[in-house]
Amino acid sequence: MAKSAILKSSIAKKVAMALSGLFLISFLSLHFFINMVSVFSADSFNAMSHFMGYNPLIQFVMQPVLIAGVVFHFVMGMVLELKNRKARPIAYVNYNGAANASWASRNMIISGLVVLAFIGLHFYDFWVQEIVYKYVDVNSIEPTRYFEELNHKFESPIRTGLYCVAFLLLSLHLWHGFGSSFQSVGFSNKYSRFLQKVGYAFAIVVPFGFIFIALFHHFNQI
Repeated sequence: MAKSAILKSSIAKKVAMALSGLFLISFLSLHFFINMVSVFSADSFNAMSHFMGYNPLIQFVMQPVLIAGVVFHFVMGMVLELKNRKARPIAYVNYNGAANASWASRNMIISGLVVLAFIGLHFYDFWVQEIVYKYVDVNSIEPTRYFEELNHKFESPIRTGLYCVAFLLLSLHLWHGFGSSFQSVGFSNKYSRFLQKVGYAFAIVVPFGFIFIALFHHFNQI
């Protein structure tokens, strides 16, 4: 009975981890779309960013949910990883993991911690600065400031390089995480292989798209 309860608890944690990951992927997709707009139209990017920055539903409902989702996903990831390592027998030390699993799957905790650090930097660069602008300094509403602020963030080659490295590791994290999320929630049927390919495409297109955006703004300073 105890083993059954532990197994159910472990499965529930994996499902919760997978669902939170899929939620963050949906946010990442929206974030990617808005940022990609900045490459083609400064005015459209300003309009979309202004809407996101002053819409009460997004600011006071979605943002807290997003922050909670980020914290939950990475805390749960740490808990599951430590639990898995503790459950492995001593003989596992001699196990050649590289022969049976990809680097991404064997090092999710490493890529996850780097991605978490990147999210912290991203929050500091954009979210914290936005909060200071609106609620600390109480500046007047300026709907056209967003493109210039984004461009300025990528002026530094060091910051731009850090973003690019973080997006590379995000790609590795998503490469394994996207497919395993569907497996964790029990989605396994004739469409599984197709979804796996979609996940791999997402893990390449979105992070490398973000790298392109960062480099675009770095080399096209206004």
